[in-house]
Amino acid sequence: MRLALTTVIQKWWVARNEDGRAQPLRRWMTTVRLNCLLLFLVAGVVSGCQQSDKDLKEPSRTQLLIVVDGLRPDFVTADFTPQLHRLAQRGVIFKNHHAVFPTVTRVNAASISTGAYPRTHGLMGNSVFMPKVDSSSALSTGTKDVLDAIGHATDGQILTATTLGEVLQGAGKSLVVLSSGTEGSGLLLNHTVAGGAVIHPGFTLPESLRASLDATLGYSLPANASVAAQTRWLVDVYLQYVVEILQPDVTILWIGNLDGASHAYGVGSPSALEALTTVDAEIARIETTLLTSERVSGVNLLVASDHGFSSHTGELDLDSLLEPHRGALENGSPDIVRAGTAIYIRDSDLDKRDAIVNDLLTVAGHGAIFTPARGQDTVEGIVPGTFSQTLIGWNHARAADILISPAWTSAINEYGYAGTSSQKGIAGHGSASPFDIHAVLIAAGPDFREGLVLDTPTANVDLAPTLLYLLALGMPDSMEGRVITEALREGPTPSSVQAETRHHSFELELASGPYAASAQVSTLGEYVYLDHAEVQRP
Repeated sequence: MRLALTTVIQKWWVARNEDGRAQPLRRWMTTVRLNCLLLFLVAGVVSGCQQSDKDLKEPSRTQLLIVVDGLRPDFVTADFTPQLHRLAQRGVIFKNHHAVFPTVTRVNAASISTGAYPRTHGLMGNSVFMPKVDSSSALSTGTKDVLDAIGHATDGQILTATTLGEVLQGAGKSLVVLSSGTEGSGLLLNHTVAGGAVIHPGFTLPESLRASLDATLGYSLPANASVAAQTRWLVDVYLQYVVEILQPDVTILWIGNLDGASHAYGVGSPSALEALTTVDAEIARIETTLLTSERVSGVNLLVASDHGFSSHTGELDLDSLLEPHRGALENGSPDIVRAGTAIYIRDSDLDKRDAIVNDLLTVAGHGAIFTPARGQDTVEGIVPGTFSQTLIGWNHARAADILISPAWTSAINEYGYAGTSSQKGIAGHGSASPFDIHAVLIAAGPDFREGLVLDTPTANVDLAPTLLYLLALGMPDSMEGRVITEALREGPTPSSVQAETRHHSFELELASGPYAASAQVSTLGEYVYLDHAEVQRP
């Protein structure tokens, strides 16, 4: 009943807001005035409305989000991952789940943490350019030291959006993060360590926890432990220390085994599948233990991936393309800095920007290109032949002048897995390919429907809003994702939630011949999810 009323009010609010534009439910869910309205409709009387984040349901005891780094949806099978497959069959399978573009780890960790896109949280890539820290080159966000340096230089603004941990802390609740991925991906899930702890093989925050943690486990992790051993240790930490002693309201467990093996040996390689088997066994151990734990009742278990994966073909060579355009500023520092596939032009030379884009348009290996919006246009960028950074939620003050997606194909690799991109190395991610964007989301628990396959679009930005909803908490305005209500037992009938697919495209006639760019997005009301983007050359 309450959820149905919420749906009615949301439709009314979209139709009747002040400026005529559709505004999300989050704009009013956390305000006292409209909470009072909701209480009036439910109870028939307002007997005094206090400012509260309690909204629509009673909270469940525990929320556990497991992120399997680099897990492709076609890896979840009865043969490769029997435990995950069983979980999916009895819970909800989200067939249209999206990674945030750029489809790299730390961008998606930040989006999971904040429920927002880079345009809001400000973490623009695995590599970032922060001139207050280093004015001549990009910084890898993979280590705690670098993130600490960014935080010091930006008055703590590693991320420029409110995090899940901060919301929980403000409500008197807690979040624990455990990660066997990079230090950066673990820290970005709760960079202010709000309301709980961050536990990684390389560090523990707060540091005071480490002694009691080791004492509880009865052993310490060796310094040279493999990723598999690190993950097993973290699962021990979760089951023996986090569940039994810390007892947080939300836990995020990030597992890095598969990502490392796929990068090193290839998508679907024997080493990658061995890592996958190990991951599945750890998830089985978690489920088995939680079901018999006296400390836990009513566990909502969500399993997601930060991105997909593609085989690499090696054509992309941005440094060679940029070399003729490079120069120096008056202080001797470079006028062009590349951070991954993002290009910063530091002297604001628009002619140089346009010349670089023109080269990118004609050289193989470069896929869709994104530049700042052309006025109010949310589709085409300011430079002809490019898409707007607004379309992908990348229009932050920290954004580069140019962002590139590597070109991609649907070719099949030696292990039988489709999807290539033009980057160097054996395998990876980061492109606007459907093989990198299409990610995993599975959910099972007392609040989720059973035996459901959902086609509605979802993304990693929707995880934090949904977790907050399950805890009866509203979300801050900075969160851009939605509550995935159609997956919940009390939610609307899934068939009543209708999405649309939209196609954006344009063509140019270059000296080398015709050039065409296209992007496909899924939309659900005001929520827009990038499905893929690509280009065609002669």
